[in-house]
Amino acid sequence: MASETNLIDVLAEQETRLVFPAFDETVALAVGLELVDIAKAEKAPVVINIRTPNRTLFHAAMPGSAPDNDVWARRKSNVTLRLHKASMWVGENNRLKGRTLGPDHGFDPMDYADHGGSFPIRVKGTGVVAAVTVSGLPSADDHAMIIKALEAQLSTR
Repeated sequence: MASETNLIDVLAEQETRLVFPAFDETVALAVGLELVDIAKAEKAPVVINIRTPNRTLFHAAMPGSAPDNDVWARRKSNVTLRLHKASMWVGENNRLKGRTLGPDHGFDPMDYADHGGSFPIRVKGTGVVAAVTVSGLPSADDHAMIIKALEAQLSTR
């Protein structure tokens, strides 16, 4: 297992490396369908969501997922869209600093969750434009599924 600080470095490297040249509804659909294919192959009971701060670009609920997965996806993507960081990075950073994401830092736990599974969509020269989120597996597995899909999509662009 990677050291705790190494995990932060790995997550930061992923955010630096996984940057799109452009991102629109067509790209969101391609990323979403890539995630659906991965979820099908793994028989993963997940919800997949790609959204901007004010618009859903893609949403799918795979067999076995539950309504609560939609709530978790919203809470995790709220973290990513507000802080422009992967929700897993935020959670690990908070854990290393001995703090929690809560009202004392301006975060309502009913609206924000710093568990793995939401990742910022960055566009070169623009910054974060959306969040891609998976919910239904353990945090690290939700995150890993996103990374696998983004790597596959970016390798074709």
